[in-house]
Amino acid sequence: MQKMTKEEYGKYIKQKSPKSPLLPDMLKAFIVGGIICTIGQAVINGWTAAGLDEETAANATCVTMVFLGAFLTALGVYDRIARFAGAGTLVPITGFANAVVSPALEYKAEGFISGMAAKMFVIAGPVIVFGLTASVVYGVIYWIITLF
Repeated sequence: MQKMTKEEYGKYIKQKSPKSPLLPDMLKAFIVGGIICTIGQAVINGWTAAGLDEETAANATCVTMVFLGAFLTALGVYDRIARFAGAGTLVPITGFANAVVSPALEYKAEGFISGMAAKMFVIAGPVIVFGLTASVVYGVIYWIITLF
């Protein structure tokens, strides 16, 4: 077999890749993402009805949604929803929980330390690092601006 250039390989991959039905995919992502957000709103309403103040209810909702995302990932349900809805399941908090739990489950056979603990943040780790770094940079900029 002859060695391909990057351009030839790109054309080959484009030719062999199935065409994505863009409009139906976007519609499914929009609907499922909206359903996840609606569930989140129902959870916050429930915490508020249980007597929590607005800020505490928001915090409890975050914890609840992370738990639900992780729990559904562990059961394999979140992955089936993601196959159907694609980007619609990337709603930040449940998608983040899925991104942490999925690699942990995948590598659990390698042991608790070298498997689950080491691989847990393979996907989510860069997001955490970027978020922390950005918050420090923004904080320093804000601090400098408030000095003047």
